[in-house]
Amino acid sequence: MTQAFAAQRRGPRWRCWFGLAVALSLPLAQAAPQRIITVDWTVAETLLLLGVTPLGVAQKAAYDDWVAAPALPAEVVDVGLRMQPNRELLAALQPDLIILSSFYNSIRPTLQQIAPVASVALYQPGEDLWQRLFTATREVAALVGRQRQGERLLQRLQQQLTAIDQCLASRRPLLVVQFIDARHLRVYGANSLFHAVLQQLHLPNAWQRPTNDWGFSTATLEELAVYPEARLLVVEPLPLGVAEQLQHSGLWPLIPAVREQRVATVPAVWSYGGLAAASRFARELAQVLPMQASAECRRERYVLAQ
Repeated sequence: MTQAFAAQRRGPRWRCWFGLAVALSLPLAQAAPQRIITVDWTVAETLLLLGVTPLGVAQKAAYDDWVAAPALPAEVVDVGLRMQPNRELLAALQPDLIILSSFYNSIRPTLQQIAPVASVALYQPGEDLWQRLFTATREVAALVGRQRQGERLLQRLQQQLTAIDQCLASRRPLLVVQFIDARHLRVYGANSLFHAVLQQLHLPNAWQRPTNDWGFSTATLEELAVYPEARLLVVEPLPLGVAEQLQHSGLWPLIPAVREQRVATVPAVWSYGGLAAASRFARELAQVLPMQASAECRRERYVLAQ
């Protein structure tokens, strides 16, 4: 990996996720009221922040790679593929409730033969994403009887974002990307979780081109070269071999942010996640962007790093 690409890595921070449950001191000791299974990772991360450990989650190993935190406890059962969970295993686990996002409604009739099913709408075309995620958090909290914890979660998230916003020392535009391969990237803009967080922090998003319903465009390295003022933020994980290929790329050094060492990487954050992912992305931004040198901001930065 080039020096510019790795310059702002700050140790094994992916292990120190900004868990609102920890850094925001939410009460998580109380046992979950139901045996809950979900195939949706956003629902899973939301349950964990509400203090509810799901009985089962789909594709645990991939969750660890793409969502990373909050971590799934070892006792959570892997129930198979997200679109094709193991029905025999689901039945054997005897869940009280299966929670889906609307993306998985096609498998709802099958799952309803096993247990009651609830569906929560997350990413809705044409709807304000930030408000939709607030609503979705409240819906999940209501399903598991954690309404009070849900409201505290929303309140503390806003406090976190305000603290970071007030301490930022630079408003340089950002390009938020994830590599597909050594030549192609997803660039996140309108309708994405990352863009919504940038808006909350009053950080300009350099990518103003149209995006799909999930909030990203597919672009080549050459297309990033036309943003001379932007800071480049790379969200892990990197596909296998990409780091090595970039070392020998003739295009990578031509990007102004790379040439001028304005590249930062952050650990995996679920780009289609909910407010848990939003909080964690904001915390990672606070780790790699310039912050004010006041005593209060140093204290806030330390708190966010825990």
